[in-house]
Amino acid sequence: MLTLSPRLLLMGFLLTFSACAPRYKGPVTDHFDGKKFFNPDMPERTSGGLLKWLFNRDKGPWPEQPDAYVGARPATRIEGDSLVLTFVNHSTFLIQTAGLNILTDPVWSKRVGPTSWLGVKRKRPPGLRFEELPPIDVVLLSHNHYDHLDLPTIEKLVKVHNPLFVTPLGVSYLPKSVNGRITRELDWNDTLRINEKLALTCTQAQHFSNRGLGDREETLWCGYLLHTSFGTTYFCGDSGYGAHFKKIAEQARNSATGPVKLALLPIGSYRPEWFMAPVHVSPAGAVKAFVDLNPTQAVGIHFGTFQQGDDGLDEPADDLRKALLAAKIPENKFIVPKEGRPMVFR
Repeated sequence: MLTLSPRLLLMGFLLTFSACAPRYKGPVTDHFDGKKFFNPDMPERTSGGLLKWLFNRDKGPWPEQPDAYVGARPATRIEGDSLVLTFVNHSTFLIQTAGLNILTDPVWSKRVGPTSWLGVKRKRPPGLRFEELPPIDVVLLSHNHYDHLDLPTIEKLVKVHNPLFVTPLGVSYLPKSVNGRITRELDWNDTLRINEKLALTCTQAQHFSNRGLGDREETLWCGYLLHTSFGTTYFCGDSGYGAHFKKIAEQARNSATGPVKLALLPIGSYRPEWFMAPVHVSPAGAVKAFVDLNPTQAVGIHFGTFQQGDDGLDEPADDLRKALLAAKIPENKFIVPKEGRPMVFR
C-alpha cells in the first residue's frame, strides 16, 4: 500500500483549497440562488454518502492494457454535411464537420487533478496523439471537474491551435488563465452563433462542480447542442438521468437544424448506483435518455479511461448491451466507440 508523508498530505490538502474556483456572481434564477448553482429536480445527496462509499468500495477489475490502440493522424478538414467523430477517450471527442474541427472536454494528461502527482491516473492512452491533431477551431467545456477540464491540455491547445473556448457560467476563468480566447459564458438554454457554420445551445445537465474543497456548486455545468449542416449533435457532458433529457429533445426539435441526429451520452462511473445515480447515468439510465432524445444514433462516452466509480473496465459496455436488449433497441443504434477510430455519419 502506498502511504504519503504528513508533509505531502498537508500539501495536497492546501492545494485542494488553493485550486478553488472564483465564485460566480449573477442574478437569481431557477438553478442559481445568488451564491450557488443547484439541480432543480434533484434531491440533495446526504453528506455522509461520500464517506460511506469510500470506506466500502467494491471496484471491478481494470486489467493492464499495454497494447491499447492509438489512431493515425486525422484528416485536416471534413467539408460538407457529413460528420466524422473520433473518440480520444473519456469525454474527449474530435468532431469534424462543415470544415470545422471541434474538441469536447479535452484531456491528454497522464493524471487529472490539482497537480501532476495528485489526482486520478489515466488507465488508457489517448486514442489520438496530441501532436497529430488537426487545426482546432472550437473547444467545448461542459464543467470544471479535472477529468473534463484539464488545464495543462488547455494551455497546450492555446499555444498550438489558439481555438475559441466555450464555457458555462463561471468557468471561463480557467482558459483565460492560460490566455485562451473565450466566448461569452453560457447559461442553460442560451444560444450562441459561432460563425455561419456552427451555432450552439447550452443545455441543462444534472451534475455539480468544484475544483477544490471550498468551491462546490459555484460554477455551472452543462451539455451542448451543436447545430451544423450535418444536423443536430448533442454532447451531454456529465449528468444523472432526469426530465431534462425530454426538454433537450424539444429544444432540438424547435431548432433550425431539427431533432437530435447524433447523441454522445455517458455510460461510465455509475457504481455504486445508490451514490452515483444522481450525477452519473448508468448504462440503463443512458438508454432511458436515448429513448427520451430519440436520436438517429447514439455513442457512449465517459468510460474506460479513469477508474473513478466502482464499475470495472468492461462493465459499462456489458451493461449497455443488457439495457438495450431489455428495451428492444438494436445494439447498432447505441454504440460503444473504440479509441482513435474515426466514425463517419451522414
